[in-house]
This record gives sequence, C-alpha cells and structure tokens, in this order.
Amino acid sequence: MFDVLSLPFVQRGLVEVLLLAVGAGVIGTWIVLRGLSFYAHAVGTAAFPGLVLADGLAFPATLGAAGTGLVVALGVGALARREGGADRYDSQTALVLVGALAAGVILASDVFHSGANVETLLFGSLLLVDGHDLAFAAVASALSLLGAFFLHTRWLVVGFDARTAPSLGARSPLPDAILLGLVALLAVAALATLGALLATAVLVVPAATTRLVCRRLGPWQLATVALVAAEGVAGLWLSVEWNAPPGPAIAVLSGGVFAVVAAGRAAGLRPLTAAAALVLLAVGGSGCGALEDGSGHGVRVVVTTTQLGDIVREVGGPDVRVTQILHPNTDPHDYEPRPKDVRETARAKLVFVSGDRLDHWMGDVVHQSGGSPLVVDLSTTLPVQRPGKTSGPEASRHDPHWWHDPRNVEAAVGVITARLARVAPAARARLERRAGAYRLRVEHLDRGIARCFAAVPPAQRRLVTDHDAFGYFAARYGIRVVGAVIPSQTTQAQPSAQAISDLARVIRREHVRAVFPETSLNAKLAHAIARQTGATADHELYGDTLGPADSAGSTYLGMERANADAMVRGFTQGADRCTIPLT
Repeated sequence: MFDVLSLPFVQRGLVEVLLLAVGAGVIGTWIVLRGLSFYAHAVGTAAFPGLVLADGLAFPATLGAAGTGLVVALGVGALARREGGADRYDSQTALVLVGALAAGVILASDVFHSGANVETLLFGSLLLVDGHDLAFAAVASALSLLGAFFLHTRWLVVGFDARTAPSLGARSPLPDAILLGLVALLAVAALATLGALLATAVLVVPAATTRLVCRRLGPWQLATVALVAAEGVAGLWLSVEWNAPPGPAIAVLSGGVFAVVAAGRAAGLRPLTAAAALVLLAVGGSGCGALEDGSGHGVRVVVTTTQLGDIVREVGGPDVRVTQILHPNTDPHDYEPRPKDVRETARAKLVFVSGDRLDHWMGDVVHQSGGSPLVVDLSTTLPVQRPGKTSGPEASRHDPHWWHDPRNVEAAVGVITARLARVAPAARARLERRAGAYRLRVEHLDRGIARCFAAVPPAQRRLVTDHDAFGYFAARYGIRVVGAVIPSQTTQAQPSAQAISDLARVIRREHVRAVFPETSLNAKLAHAIARQTGATADHELYGDTLGPADSAGSTYLGMERANADAMVRGFTQGADRCTIPLT
C-alpha cells in the first residue's frame, strides 16, 4: 500500500501540496471571510486560455496561467472598485470568466488543437509536477504569509464595511488588489496538481470546513493549513490508488470532509473526529480497490495500444505478463496517462510503443516511472513504405496507423518475438513457435481481404471515414481515399465549416455510396454528412483501437476482418460481403 511513496512523481506531488497548504490555508480563510469564493474559482478556471497558449507555444504552463490570472485579477479589481457594495465582485467576475473560457475553448479547439491535453489542463496531473511548480508554490505561499501579516487589518476593515472603510483610514485600493492578486497566484500554483476547474478544493472548501468549528482568526488559519495538508496528501494517495487525476480525488475528499463536519456539528458530535475517520476510511479502502492489470505470469511487458496488446499476448502467451495501457474504444490521440500506468511501467522489463506520436505520452510515463525498461518503437522497424512514397524504409513519420497493412504486422511480430526472447531467453522456442503460427494467420487474413476487394469494381472503392486513418489499408487493397470528416491523421484536429462543405461536394461528385464512422469517435458528424449527401453511414470501422471483448473487432485479426466486411458492404450498398474463414 505504501509502495506508491517510492515513485518520484508521487514524492513531487506530496511536496507540492504541502507547500501549497501554507498559502492556501492562510489566504483561504480570507477568501471565505471576504466572500471571494466565486472569484477564487473563477480565477483558476479563467487561467485555461493561458494554459492552452503555453501548451501550444511550448512555454512554461505556470507562466501562461500566471499571465491570465494577473489579467483577471486586475480586471475584476478595477471593475469592482467602481461598483462598491458587498457583492461587487460577483457580476464582474462572471463577465471576465465567460470571456476567458470562450477564449480558451477557441484556442484549444481551433488554433492549437489541444484536445489531447484539455483533461490535464482542466483536472491536473501528477505527472506534470516538476521543480518549477514546486518553486512557484513555495513563492506563492511565502508571499501569502507576508501579505497576510502586513495587510490583515486593512483586509478586515474593508471586509467589514467597504463603504465606511475610507473613513477608517483604508482609502487605498492597493491592499484589496494585493489580496486579489494573491488569490490568483495561489490558484495558479494549484493548477499543476488540481487543474483549472478544481483549485477551490484547496482554496475554499477546507477554510469553509474549519470555519464551522473555529471562532478566532488565528486558530482558524492554523486549522485550515493542517486540513489542506491532510486532504492534499490523502487525495494524492487516493488518486494513485484509484488511477484518477488528483484534482477530482482531492475535491471529492474535501467535499466529503465538509459534509461530515457540517453533519457532525448539526448533530452535536465532534465533527473534526468524524472528518478524520472519513479520511482514514477513504485511504484504507483505497488499498482494497486497486485491480491488477495484466495477464500471464512471466516477464512483465507494458504495451500502449489495444492492437499491440493483442499481438504481444498472441506471441507471448503464458510466458509474458502484459499490461495494456489503452482500453478498447479509447482514442490513443487524446489519452491522458494515469498514475497506475507509471506504476506498471516501473516494474516492466519491456515497453512496446506503436510510434509516430500516436502514443507520444508514453515517453513521460517511462521517464516518471524511475525504471529502466527496454523501449521498442515498432513504427521505426517496419518494411512497408508509407502510403504515397515509392522508396526507402518505413519510418511512419506522417501516418501512424501502420497496422492496417498486415505485412507490417507480420514484420512487427518478428521484432516483438526477438525482443521478448532477449528478456526471456528460456522461452525462446515457445515464443518463436507461437509467432510462426500467428504470422500464418495474418497471411491468411491478408489474402482473404485481397480476394474480397478484387471482386468489387474499382470505381466503387471510394472511401470516406471519420479521420484519415486508413491510408495503409487503402494502399494495400486498391481503395481510393476520397476524404475524411476530420481531415487529419490525428483525431485532435477540428473540421471547419468550409472543410465539411467541400467534403460534401466531393462525395456528391464522386458518387460515394457510404461514409464510414469509427467505433471510437462520435459518429454524429459522419451521419449528418451522409444524410446531406444521400450516402449511408451504417457500417462502422475500427480505426485507432480494437473493440470490446464481445465485439467483432476485439482482436487484431477480427478488427481487419470486420473492416473489410464493412467496406465491401458499404461500397456495394449491401449487395456483397467479405467473409474470411477463421484459422
């Protein structure tokens, strides 16, 4: 249960939340006292466009978020100064928040195509915490302590009655502006761990909890610091055990503690004792919930994609213990690694990646694991040339979907067998026997698909899919790719209205009979284009991922067999099918 503490990314996360607890505990009490809870949530959320800019332009995320947070703090402070009144921050904060979120969505979807990183930006990630984040949290907490020490009297006077504060000597707007700035600074410091949406889990909820049992400011602040630290540590632990982003884990825990304390106070019980029991129960229960991911009892191997998982299991059999990171119908383009991925990688001897940036996130997983597995990038070892090229070895620099040409899979089986035999030499003969049998099945599949498409007139072999994932398949079997709903080989791109209109014209001009949605993507747009052009969209393809265990595409061989059958039926409007006997 305590082995997670040996992982470097967990250690950095613990240091981060403990540093953050000091500033968040002190300033959190002022947030609650001054009615700035909505502002605290908004300033963290409004940092989203800054995070997107940092991700898209490759500069530090804290710099982008700090810039956005500063703009929000200055904007809200300037507007609220003119309003006056106890609720003067609320409407101004809402205006700034809406504008910031709109800008962030536009930047993420249309400018930088940051779909793969949106979950990380919104909910945080333990894998992102580095030395810069630790330094930023330390500085934010130190400045918060200084601000609270020198300005607490001014903050209290203005909070008591903003209209009469000038007559009591609190005439300058600077102390309030500093408070807003410190809240923004702490919200930015919390982004790496908690994300843009859940910074209030450490800035507001703990202070609101301790306020139920504390009546004086000093004890209230000390209790809040302690509670933020306890909930942060427990929440990080839970995020690793639950294999979840840390932001939601900490938020759920802090919300639960607040509910227990409030209920205990209403019932006349000792609420802090009840809250501590809840934390211990959650941490203790987490150790019972972790599921072992893997099959077999041999050498530990980690694979990224569903296709590789199936192939490695076929070759490795009981001699290999396979941990597959991606699950069926999970899009590899926008996957966000989880703590459990790092834990499994730390124990692995071999890591197989598909390559060509399809699973680029695996580099961070290997680095954060602290282990030293042999990493094999299969895209650099394949013999079949990239579609559109006429010479040179396949480096898969533009199309990462190499497995849609069975000849590449045959070559990959050879590489996989050799690498497995290196780390499990005693099993070499068994590995080679299973690999030979599997290659024969792949060759049988290849011949069967070729026969099916040879029976379809070339003029009917016009392919339109959700995204440009079938270049290898089309090149192998004489299919003409007319277009794709998402005109990119990654699902992170977004189709423009002009691109959709152009595709519809091409479909009509080329007399395309079918648009093929993919099982792992939302099919609504494909169906809309089909209705607009008179084509059908009744036949799904397996593009980036295998299907679940009870589907036709649950294995690599089943995937390509199902794809061939769907295309033949779509091309011929149901007149023909592609049936390939199992071997």
